Amino acid sequence: MHESWKPFLKSEFAKPYFRELSEFLHREYETKTIFPKKQLVFSAFTTDLNHVKVVILGQDPYHTPGAAEGLAFSVPPSQPIPPSLVNIYKEIDSDIGNHANPTGSLRNWQKQGVLLLNTVLTVEAHKPKSHANKGWETFTTATIKYLNQERPHLVFILWGRDARSKKTLIDTSKHLVLESPHPSPLSAHSGFFGNRHFSKCNQFLAQNNLEPINW
Repeated sequence: MHESWKPFLKSEFAKPYFRELSEFLHREYETKTIFPKKQLVFSAFTTDLNHVKVVILGQDPYHTPGAAEGLAFSVPPSQPIPPSLVNIYKEIDSDIGNHANPTGSLRNWQKQGVLLLNTVLTVEAHKPKSHANKGWETFTTATIKYLNQERPHLVFILWGRDARSKKTLIDTSKHLVLESPHPSPLSAHSGFFGNRHFSKCNQFLAQNNLEPINW
């Protein structure tokens, strides 16, 4: 984790809800197959808080072996590109031209100040949403509130119902909120395709004298 997050994380880790969550996770990792690996759970927080310009909020980690790496929608370069990310790349191509990433790894986005945060940070193998309502949502809410307060001119990209539920936490007088259905094949044709979030994001960043993202 980047040191810029330490005051926030130290405060959250000390709260009763997070102690209960930690105990739950300890049991889960001891007795089941949980993704991502322990050392990758907080990978999103290796992004320097002071450089965050964009927040993309996902659902929960990929639940198949080798895919989850602690960054929303991202997979290691050796992994096949997941269907949701295929659709994200299609929207980038339609919106602003060819996407910049040759694989499913989004670490290039992270290096540019994109915080790739899931609503829930862990999952049991082959059981999507299995760690929902265990405390992660409280942690994510606190993270969004902290970003809303500490950083100026952020772009919050909220895809899907879980992510969009966080909209009320964001001050839209200073931040841009972009929301649509999830890029999953089940919902992408219901409003994700054609949302033009990538060009809208870069336009907002440019208007606020911030370097656009090379998507």
